[in-house]
Amino acid sequence: MKISQLLTAGRPLFSFEFFPPKDDPSAADLMAVIRDLKQLQPDFVSVTYGAGGSTRRKTLELVTRIKRDIGIEPVAHLTCVGHSKTEIRDILQEFTDNGIENILALRGDPPRGQTAFVSHPDGFRHANELAETVARKGFCFGVAGYPEKHPEAPTMEEDLRHLKRKVDTGASFITTQLFFHNTRYFDFVSRARAIGIQIPILAGIMPITNYSQIQRFTQLCGATMPVSLTEELQPVQEDLNAVSRIGIRYAAQQCRELLQKGAPGIHFYTLNKSRSTREILGHLRGLRDQGTSSLLRDI
Repeated sequence: MKISQLLTAGRPLFSFEFFPPKDDPSAADLMAVIRDLKQLQPDFVSVTYGAGGSTRRKTLELVTRIKRDIGIEPVAHLTCVGHSKTEIRDILQEFTDNGIENILALRGDPPRGQTAFVSHPDGFRHANELAETVARKGFCFGVAGYPEKHPEAPTMEEDLRHLKRKVDTGASFITTQLFFHNTRYFDFVSRARAIGIQIPILAGIMPITNYSQIQRFTQLCGATMPVSLTEELQPVQEDLNAVSRIGIRYAAQQCRELLQKGAPGIHFYTLNKSRSTREILGHLRGLRDQGTSSLLRDI
């Protein structure tokens, strides 16, 4: 089923993101996590695509197994990095051959050890160019949005103009990068609507489970953490259970406010774990089954 169809359900969507495992034991562990999370009835799950196409085969295998063996609708990430246009078309054909209908079209990050994105000599330079090809192949696809601006964008206005170029290729939804200030999300939505972006904008939430890890992630993607949250985490940063408890509580509060104010869905960055997502959704029981309000349709 295409995500565009799920978005007409009249209620908020809930989705989870995973990354391809490195080896067979890790793959078995991840499949167990996904089966466990299936009980929470996610609307879809997405699978990331490594820098330089390093997980191309694993991404394809994982989304195929999720759809065929577990019965959850998958979204396959696809990036421009390291691929020619011909290779991109071949990859899309593989997805089609395996019954994959949904793509998240991304420019992608530079391969490990490189600081700047360099396109393949016969490849795409920007995500909107990739999105155009994905659209022509008939996929339902989403694109990424940055509530606090892409780190490489000179201004928020320029970042939003680039987002609109991606959306105008035919995207059905936007998934945001992680954020911790809900005001940044709602401001981002308002700015997007003001320049004519009307598709649903799903809120990307990463429950904090490791203090040093979340510091790295926020630096990489340009997200900021509230001072009060940092001050709460720092004294217990070596106690992973305490960090997780704080992270779960904060993310649950975030999600509750987002849903009450009309966000059309929550996309959880799970880091291939189930505990935090399971507990957060437990806190949100009831909200996820609410019908679509007029505000939700606007967001």
